[in-house]
Amino acid sequence: MNIKNIVAGVVLFSAVGAAMAEAPYPPETKLVSTKTRAEVIAELQQARAQGLLQSNDEYPVEQNFKSTKTRAQVIDELKVAQQEERAHPQSYADMVSMH
Repeated sequence: MNIKNIVAGVVLFSAVGAAMAEAPYPPETKLVSTKTRAEVIAELQQARAQGLLQSNDEYPVEQNFKSTKTRAQVIDELKVAQQEERAHPQSYADMVSMH
């Protein structure tokens, strides 16, 4: 009885492995561009002019960030976002974490 179970398990395992091997990973998806070639070239030229692109192996230059909001505004936005998340959970995990 044990040998039959082992053989059946090995056969099933190999069948599943063969089926999985045929599926491409990652799944192939067709890319559909939303921009014209001219728009992409214009963005590239703008990025080059701003110094955002590099043609060597150096690290990119960090851009300084200047906040336009006060700490109180950011905290208020966080509270609103948390209330919206509680009102409209996106997943089962979100619902479980609320309790």
